[in-house]
Amino acid sequence: MLKFRVYIDTSVIGGCFDDEFGKYSNLLLNDFILGKKIAIVSNLTLKELKEAPENVRKKFDEIPKECIEFVGLTEEAEGLAQKYIEDGVISPNHLLDAEHIAIATVEKVDIVVSWNFKHIVNVLKIRGFNSVNLKEGYQLIEIRSPMEVINED
Repeated sequence: MLKFRVYIDTSVIGGCFDDEFGKYSNLLLNDFILGKKIAIVSNLTLKELKEAPENVRKKFDEIPKECIEFVGLTEEAEGLAQKYIEDGVISPNHLLDAEHIAIATVEKVDIVVSWNFKHIVNVLKIRGFNSVNLKEGYQLIEIRSPMEVINED
């Protein structure tokens, strides 16, 4: 069975402790723990986790390492993130968000999952990211909230 490769940012893990987002973040993390999906985690997410509260770091550590694929910010991804900024998809103040999307695009993940509705999970941003991706010869990127990628069966 083909497993979805799901790029996650820190908001997904932190969401496990949020009243509004907890149910769906925990269900998604459980899918990773059970090996139903593969968590794609970048060096940027790992850096953010180092600065996160202890309970968030411990929650991430519950995912078995064999259920995680680690990826990094490459020159190619840095260049793509700059294209997002140059095209006005996202402001230079939110370079980190652009880099998350660029890494996921370059790594050809199946889906990006985040609770960042302002700069990532936003229909205008998604269209902008995909417009740049197509112009630059990349695939379209699927971006959703955890609520949209879990099975409640």
